Amino acid sequence: QVQLVESGGGLVQAGGSLRLSCAASGRTFGSSAMGWFRQAPGKEREFVSAINYSGGSTYYADSVKGRFTISRDNAKRTLYLQMNSLKPDDTAVYFCARFETAYYDNSLMPPYWGQGTQVTVSS
Repeated sequence: QVQLVESGGGLVQAGGSLRLSCAASGRTFGSSAMGWFRQAPGKEREFVSAINYSGGSTYYADSVKGRFTISRDNAKRTLYLQMNSLKPDDTAVYFCARFETAYYDNSLMPPYWGQGTQVTVSS
């Protein structure tokens, strides 16, 4: 059974930084692409970033490119999202997700999701 548990959310002022973590269960973590998504109040869930199984390739939404960095530690079965230069528009619940494929495919939705962690950026 796949379990994903996010942590690291909180309240931060605009311009600040946060680092999200996602601890995963299951021995297949190291063979799966992983991603971060977010959902703001009244809006649909949107893609933030993804990383291939090895960490060799990363992908970002235009809105976070240059400010956010995704990474993974397969030995620790943990996914990270370093968020810098945060803006009020980044306020959302952030979800960790696991894809069934080793490589990120933007036409596929991941079947496994964490419960989310709240990020609030004040102006």
